[in-house]
Amino acid sequence: MEQIKYNVIRKFGPPIFKVSIPENIVKIINVYIDEIINDKEKIKKINAGEFLVGDVTQEFLLEPEFMKRSGWAAFLSTCTSRWIEIETGKKLTKFKIRKSWIVRQFKNEYNPTHWHNGHISGAGFLKVPKTFGTHIQDKKNKEYRGGNLQLIHGARMFLSHSTFDIVPKVGDFYFFPNYLMHTVFPFKDTDEERRSISFNADIDDEIYNVYGK
Repeated sequence: MEQIKYNVIRKFGPPIFKVSIPENIVKIINVYIDEIINDKEKIKKINAGEFLVGDVTQEFLLEPEFMKRSGWAAFLSTCTSRWIEIETGKKLTKFKIRKSWIVRQFKNEYNPTHWHNGHISGAGFLKVPKTFGTHIQDKKNKEYRGGNLQLIHGARMFLSHSTFDIVPKVGDFYFFPNYLMHTVFPFKDTDEERRSISFNADIDDEIYNVYGK
């Protein structure tokens, strides 16, 4: 596997681990998705819409065999192991993916504030529209957040931010602890797809459980 570039983000309490998905893995996953979008039987089998919170066009699970064959599972394992070693000085002996899934989001759709199960989670981007739109009114000094992923923790206080806004970029992937709340804003002015990928995984209980038994 090619060398992975990373950046640890310390915006608030829980650190965020930002990496770049290798281009070949992005391509393999996108080709796989494009091939099965019109396969009604396949989509029905791997549909995850009833289990996930988003009001979006389509959400479906990646199959374990595909995650292994595409290199996606190894990528997640390698990155998580590196992040945990940086943060704790400890080496993982366990990494088990619970689920990894795709979200196909189009204009006016959104993901409400939620959190994940497992120990470690993450989200990243496979396709991004050329534009997400603009403010209804002229707000030159206000950032437009349509299509953004927003991570949320605690309350805003002096020298402490409670949110971290992420502008989607193809290949960017963010690891975070499972309990970190997050949401995806709706966007407009385009018929293009915002395609994201997420996962949940378990690691060593002895590392995750900082309070002991």
